[in-house]
Amino acid sequence: MGWLGFEERRTLVIGAGGLGTACARALAEAGARLAVVDADEGRLKVLRDDPALAAADVRTLTADLTSSDACEQAVTTAARELGGLDVLVHAVGTNDRRPVVDTPDEVWDRILTLNLSSAFWTGRAAGRFMREAGHGSMVFFSSVSSRLAHRHHAPYAASKGGLDQLVKVMAREWAADGVTVNAVAPGYTETELTRAYLDKPGMREEMTSLVPAGRLGTPQDVVGAVLFLASARASFVTGQVLYVDGGRTLV
Repeated sequence: MGWLGFEERRTLVIGAGGLGTACARALAEAGARLAVVDADEGRLKVLRDDPALAAADVRTLTADLTSSDACEQAVTTAARELGGLDVLVHAVGTNDRRPVVDTPDEVWDRILTLNLSSAFWTGRAAGRFMREAGHGSMVFFSSVSSRLAHRHHAPYAASKGGLDQLVKVMAREWAADGVTVNAVAPGYTETELTRAYLDKPGMREEMTSLVPAGRLGTPQDVVGAVLFLASARASFVTGQVLYVDGGRTLV
């Protein structure tokens, strides 16, 4: 994958869950030098023990990214250990499906903080490094929920809709500094976040029926879009939300 230009690119991946891990593996395969941040040390250990990453240059950092200071520190530490920062991939998120009238403030605050505020805080910190260097690429994980009005998704949908606009504003402000900012918006994808929901009786079949491609997505389906947007090949692409959804948003 040398044509993507990732050799020795200093890359920070936020999130060691399903999509974050898939991105980390692909970036390492492409030759990037990695730092991966997650609140769960167990996930990071799984990543460190992954045979696919045995020969890769991967550092891990445990951090709870629910505060501005923690996000700032995590990005600063990663940039220091990598010797700079060329790429940021923000791949953390959570959901809690319930009707609006049954959604307590704690749930709203928790989802908005992790999904949206941590993107703002880490993006802001990374933006400082990248603007000073005169180049850089950021990719954030949005969702088809930023565009579709799914029931029982109010905080999640609001966080992803806000993220789409945040990406565009960051892209607008930093374009002249050589920094691109984009998002990928997966459709119904089998990840840790969706597994329990899809395992409910009939739910997998119902979700699949809404996808023109006739199947649910996998983390590997999303990786290609992330690699492109984070690569030197996308240096003139910024402020975009790329839907990776098997056509879900067409219907």
